Amino acid sequence: MTDTLACAPASPAVGGSARLFRLTERAARRLAAMVAAENNPALMLRLSVAGGGCSGFQYGFSLDDSRQDDDTVIEQHGVRVVIDDCSLGLLVGSELDFVEDLMGSQFQVNNPNATASCGCGASFSV
Repeated sequence: MTDTLACAPASPAVGGSARLFRLTERAARRLAAMVAAENNPALMLRLSVAGGGCSGFQYGFSLDDSRQDDDTVIEQHGVRVVIDDCSLGLLVGSELDFVEDLMGSQFQVNNPNATASCGCGASFSV
């Protein structure tokens, strides 16, 4: 297991944004509600991957209204998710969902690149 973020940028030209990263309608509805509550239609969900967590890498979520040079913006179901190229390399083919269960409600990344993850789903290894 490694906790060093090796950057392998994914090219948006390969298969389009839906193949790079998918957003469920449930996640889009939750994100749209969050953006509406902030009264700032420019907000996007920033999804990032950083070294750390109990399994090597951890997901980070924040609202952001700016885009950096190395960002890819994925627009689906009327909302936008922004992911830096380095993180996107570890998220190719992933799906972002929003789940509500006995543990609470949260965004959840279903990442086919993860070889292991922690019990709460907040961190993973490749």
